[in-house]
Amino acid sequence: MGEHIVKLPDIGEGVTEAELTEWSVAVGDVVQEDDVLAVVMTDKAAVEIPAPVAGTVARLGCEVGDTLAVGSALVALATQGDVVANQKPELKVEKELEQDTDRDALSDRTKTPEPVPQHEQKSAPKTPPLSHGTRPAAAPWVRQRAREMGIALEDVTGSGPGGRILYDDLEDHLAAPQTQTPRKTGVTDLKVTGLRRVIAGRMQTAKSEAPHFSIIEEVDVTELEATRKALNDTGRGKLTVIPFIGLAIVIAVNEQPGLNAHYLSDEGIIRQHEAVHIGVATQTDRGLMVPVLHHAEAMTPWDMADRLRDVSGAARDGTIAKGDLEGSTITISSLGPLGAIATTPILNLPEVAVVGVNKMAVRPIWDGRDFVPRTMMNLSGSFDHRVVDGWDAAVFIARLKQLLETPALLFIGD
Repeated sequence: MGEHIVKLPDIGEGVTEAELTEWSVAVGDVVQEDDVLAVVMTDKAAVEIPAPVAGTVARLGCEVGDTLAVGSALVALATQGDVVANQKPELKVEKELEQDTDRDALSDRTKTPEPVPQHEQKSAPKTPPLSHGTRPAAAPWVRQRAREMGIALEDVTGSGPGGRILYDDLEDHLAAPQTQTPRKTGVTDLKVTGLRRVIAGRMQTAKSEAPHFSIIEEVDVTELEATRKALNDTGRGKLTVIPFIGLAIVIAVNEQPGLNAHYLSDEGIIRQHEAVHIGVATQTDRGLMVPVLHHAEAMTPWDMADRLRDVSGAARDGTIAKGDLEGSTITISSLGPLGAIATTPILNLPEVAVVGVNKMAVRPIWDGRDFVPRTMMNLSGSFDHRVVDGWDAAVFIARLKQLLETPALLFIGD
């Protein structure tokens, strides 16, 4: 009998601390070796912390949103039969048993030996789930499944021992007839943690430090769309509009290096870069991330498309490497098919320019004799007015417009 203290491990890459963003267990949960105990975040990488040994969760060492140093106590596990204080021991229900539809067999395996009168055995209703602290009793995988199904465990009646919530209880909850929805009066306070807290801080800093100004220009992308579709028909891989905008940016910043730059305000330096590292704002389940196309100046449109597919996919599934989120010199912000008529994107400091891509639409355009259908798109640019003048920004956006309206220019070498 003993107690095992699980500490925040050394995650590597020079990380000295991490923020707790999610508990996967509650006090009283029985865990096996390698079950996920918690999720922590370092910079923008989420890391699952597994249980090094089997045991029962005796204490949680911190709260969601806390920042922990490497080596800090995370969880106390009671091992080798230790019982959590003030709690009756409870047999762990294996995942396979929880999925069994034979409720009688499941009940036989999980009941405590305390005798129950026969009339109570026949008519006893499901009991509300016991709560460990403020969380209903459920195994970690049941909690995960509930999150996937969009079910709040607090609303589920458990059929396991002591009201423990099982897999079948989730299905029963979904199948139960819904009564008329009452008027809602509740208020939920959500603590800003993890990536959302990082985003909040960076956006606040960008807007408070850098005086933004924006320019929006209408672009006729009819020929660009025809070129894109023709290239897609060659079978070399699917191209979206982003690689073409990337090519245009590479050409334009080569002519205006002051826009492919970082403003280091504390040092009073504008650092211009020869290499063009294009960040592409990407929405994920955890919030906005900006994977980077490093050395876009050396890429073909297919190279950009392939690389963007890799890094944006890794950002969305949480496997992106830290280096793929660093070093951008200018950023593209696009809402994709959702789009908008116009946007005024916020700078990704210390960059001094960001290009916003808005949705395409076929509109009637006067050609001097008649209205003709043309595919149009608004292009937005936001700039740091401390180091970029309005004239320079206007020249930049006008150059992007010219390149996108005459796509052959994108493929003409120096």
